[in-house]
Amino acid sequence: MNGKKNNMADVAVIGLALFAMFFGAGNLIFPPYLGINAGSEWFLGFICFFIADVGLALVAILAMIKTGDVSMNGITGKLGRVPSVIINSLIVLCIGPFLAIPRTAATTFEMGVLPIFPNFSSWAFGAIFFGLTLAFTIRPSSVIDVIGKYLTPILVLSLLALIVMGIVNPIGPIVTTTGFNTVKEGILSGYQTMDVLASVVFIIIIISAARDKGYTETKSTMKVVIQSSVFAAGALMIIYGGLAYLGATTSGGGFEGLNQTGLVVAITQKLVGSYGVLMLGIIVFFACLTTAIGLVSSCASFFEELTHGKASYKMVVIITVGFSYFVSNFGISTIISIAAPILTLLYPVVLVMIILTFFGKNIKNNNIYIGAAVFALLISAADVLCGFGLPLTFVKSLPLADFQCGWVIPAIIGGLIGKFIPMSEKAKQTSDFA
Repeated sequence: MNGKKNNMADVAVIGLALFAMFFGAGNLIFPPYLGINAGSEWFLGFICFFIADVGLALVAILAMIKTGDVSMNGITGKLGRVPSVIINSLIVLCIGPFLAIPRTAATTFEMGVLPIFPNFSSWAFGAIFFGLTLAFTIRPSSVIDVIGKYLTPILVLSLLALIVMGIVNPIGPIVTTTGFNTVKEGILSGYQTMDVLASVVFIIIIISAARDKGYTETKSTMKVVIQSSVFAAGALMIIYGGLAYLGATTSGGGFEGLNQTGLVVAITQKLVGSYGVLMLGIIVFFACLTTAIGLVSSCASFFEELTHGKASYKMVVIITVGFSYFVSNFGISTIISIAAPILTLLYPVVLVMIILTFFGKNIKNNNIYIGAAVFALLISAADVLCGFGLPLTFVKSLPLADFQCGWVIPAIIGGLIGKFIPMSEKAKQTSDFA
């Protein structure tokens, strides 16, 4: 028997590693900003944020486990080989060197370094940041233990200390705010973290880590992954809720005009005084470094498998780190502005596939997946083009458009249309692939 009985220490280590991978730049800056704008409705905003972020990410992980295919194909494979490869590659590039990895370094620099060393070069900092990232990811077998055992506890303790300070001595009264759509902004903030996209990649190294620890039987592997995911979700709920509350305590005034990063700096300075900026630097550094490590490792594993080893793990790590280093020097505002339309286009298709895959045992015709994904893509593309000034304003009148979910009803219609289109023999043979 090759299985292993679940050990709670293993669950904690893998769970903390998963927590650290998810908790990156976006996760740190969005909850407080949501809190200050939601005011007395901060908890509602936090719940919407949590569902759109961690909730959907957990659904993605569970969906992949239910299919028995814990590769990215477990989510996108029903679309066919070529569309699946394209979507998977776009996901990895978005949460990899194009957007998420550079954002980790840019956020660390602007929030953790510039306030302390205003004349420090972003290029010099990037060399240090990505040098450490390279060192920790060049050997994939050590990634999980390094993150879970050493880096994550420092991150969690620093954040908890800040939150406790804010609870014991609140910055100010939490007031009722006006003109803010709490539900909509909570959902959009959850999307901006890109954790749902990341979840279909992180599962690769989480499964690998479980097997390296001796969970070689499918049942024991799946059980420890589910337990670790729930553990990570619980930790994220505590941290997210605390950060949203801290933001809400600034809703009474005195913090107007600050952006997401500026608000976090101001909150920390207010709570910890002269040591606040230094503490913030530590928090941001470990939050972003641990996420960068997980993203680079996952990105390298994906492209090594996609190319059947022609692009080696180490080679992809080096290329990813180098490209991310270059892009990170564009600055956080530029990176976020580039990310918005890309995520608007990609997210609906991924969410459609995650939800349908979760109920996949009841779906016998792959054209349902294809129809729903195509209609979601068309509406999201129209939404992006409308944002660039094209006369496609009809997308703003669709049901749920106010919640950035105008694609939902069209996706349902597309799925229903696909249901009545018989699968070809070729489609039956190629819709699933390893």
